[in-house]
Amino acid sequence: MNILSGMQQEMRTVLEDNILSFWADKMTDPVHGGFYGRITGTDKLEPQAVKGAVLNARILWTFSSAYRLLKKPGYLETATRAKRVIIDQFYDKEQGGIYWSLDYTGHPSDTKKQIYALGFAIYGLSEYHRATGDEEALDYAIRLFRSIEQYSFDSVKNGYCEALTRDWHEISDMRLSDKDENERKTMNTHLHILEPYTNLYRVWKDDGLEKQLRNLILLFTDRILNQQTGHLELFFDDDWVSKYRIVSYGHDIEASWLIHEAALVLGDKTLLEKVEPLVEYIAAAADEGLTSEGSMIYETFPDKGITDRDCHWWVQAENVVGHINLYQHFDDEVALQKAFRCWEYIKKHLIDYQNGEWYWSVRADGTVNTADDKAGFWKCPYHNGRMCMEMLERFS
Repeated sequence: MNILSGMQQEMRTVLEDNILSFWADKMTDPVHGGFYGRITGTDKLEPQAVKGAVLNARILWTFSSAYRLLKKPGYLETATRAKRVIIDQFYDKEQGGIYWSLDYTGHPSDTKKQIYALGFAIYGLSEYHRATGDEEALDYAIRLFRSIEQYSFDSVKNGYCEALTRDWHEISDMRLSDKDENERKTMNTHLHILEPYTNLYRVWKDDGLEKQLRNLILLFTDRILNQQTGHLELFFDDDWVSKYRIVSYGHDIEASWLIHEAALVLGDKTLLEKVEPLVEYIAAAADEGLTSEGSMIYETFPDKGITDRDCHWWVQAENVVGHINLYQHFDDEVALQKAFRCWEYIKKHLIDYQNGEWYWSVRADGTVNTADDKAGFWKCPYHNGRMCMEMLERFS
């Protein structure tokens, strides 16, 4: 318990003084409202950067969760600011859904409907409702759930398509980012529908939502999980044929606890009996990416013999949570040690104690990566903020 209480105290300090303070103080846009789009890896503010839906939805989730746990009025103020941005600027009042991005003045920039972004908006809005009881946030979360089910769900072959046009028609380029493959169904988007549906179900016990959440869990156990390797497959065609051999260690360990969380929130004992051995199996496969220092590398391409050994900020955060979950629910003492060692790595290499927040990654050669964002379209406070809050809440 000394390890746990020490980690808790340190993580609360990092959460409040290093992560939340950075976002509230440095990313709030007083001119155009909401939040700036980017601070570079060398701490240069770019006030005219585009504003991403995922970034803003993750700010909403993070500060809502922080307010729910710590009850500080400043966190509610930032969460409410984020809620207004999501509802007033990102929500498409004509077609429903969430725009992918806004320009720096807050007007729609890319109006496509990337289902991943709708998922994160549900995650943030449901957490705001969970923290405050606010009915408007819940109403918009439910609207977005219904849009995903109406337009993205494949009722014939199961699963959810990646993206659609603003008015919900087929779109040629469905990729989440430049580094992704252009396939209709992906593990990543399914994971980040599972996660918000779990959170929405906490506050809205709807039969249709319950059915789709259960279905998502089974998609992971029966379709997305490679039963031979324990890794998750990443990209699929419409018929659930896996198209590429890529191992993403961070997604494996993140999925291990998010799938478990979903089953726990549903409270179905039979489903838990199926899921729990797989939680341990996926986490063990993810551990193939652990280094001698306790960090977790990014990804590998088995067919090409290529491995990306960089240690990304978000992978380390999920590495800690995934192993803490194994300790909490499976009495795995070794997992606790793995979480502790990764936390020690984070403290030593990733946290920017001078300027706030964490660096994007540590490269394979041990140098800190300042070429990629400190805050931006994909660099948000949710992975590292959530790690700290999971630690506080699970053992409070």
